[in-house]
Amino acid sequence: MSFTGRDILSAADLSRDDILEILRQSEKMEEIVKNDKVSDMLSDTLVAVLFLEPSTRTRLSFETAINRLGAKAIVVASADSSSAAKGESLADTAMTVDGYVDVIVVRQPLKGGAEIMADAAKAPVINGGDGAGQHPTQALLDLYTIKKEKGTLENLKVAMIGDLKYGRTVHSLSYALAPFSPTEYIFCAPDELQMPDYIVEDMRKRSIPCTMTSDINEALQADVVYMTRIQRERFENPSDYERLKGSFVLDRKLVESGSKDMIILHPLPRVDEISTDVDQLPNAAYFRQAHNGVYVRMALLAMVTGKV
Repeated sequence: MSFTGRDILSAADLSRDDILEILRQSEKMEEIVKNDKVSDMLSDTLVAVLFLEPSTRTRLSFETAINRLGAKAIVVASADSSSAAKGESLADTAMTVDGYVDVIVVRQPLKGGAEIMADAAKAPVINGGDGAGQHPTQALLDLYTIKKEKGTLENLKVAMIGDLKYGRTVHSLSYALAPFSPTEYIFCAPDELQMPDYIVEDMRKRSIPCTMTSDINEALQADVVYMTRIQRERFENPSDYERLKGSFVLDRKLVESGSKDMIILHPLPRVDEISTDVDQLPNAAYFRQAHNGVYVRMALLAMVTGKV
């Protein structure tokens, strides 16, 4: 299977074999970092990192991945510092940047925006998050973390908690895990922020049982607990955010009342949905999860440029 020149836009586009190959290459990248720190694998490669929406982990881990592979990056770190502030379309941005680089990594606020850029550019486009749509590289690092922590991706009960309506991370994770036959998805959210119906229907068509609940205690019986924040930036009405923020707060007492074998993930940043007294528990995997992003993004960069 070849990933050379391939766009990485949505977890739904990735087959089981695709995912397993990405995870295999991610393991190799982790070994490179542990043993050699840096490689010259992409020394002839230039990568555009276009972040038109705020980011810490995704942007920095992509830049780290680029540097560890010996590539060079040109970085736009905010919409204000790009021609997007002047009203330039995503397609025009893509066609312009396409003439400068070998790979384009983009985060921007329009759902489906990465696909618009991929249609306009010849270089492979990697979606670093498109509004409330998809975040495929996050889903892949989530799977890499689950496999490392649980030893398998198969037959796991997975709970997703918080903002499931606007949360692109949980949208992507639902699709990325689907080929591995989860025993159940538990979608735990306030009614206004539940998982979109089309995703629930897609999962049920794949014979994955989906439980909808607002009871966090039910969700904490899962093998994998994926917390998310209530996303203030996605609300048109600030009063709705104020009413819903803090809907779920995971503290040490709640964790200890749940499944003894669960792991706790979070795409970060957290606000108040995981208490700091959880951080030192062995099943709190969210900072390990963030660090795993470098290996997965190294693998994707090497794969779409045909270096592995």
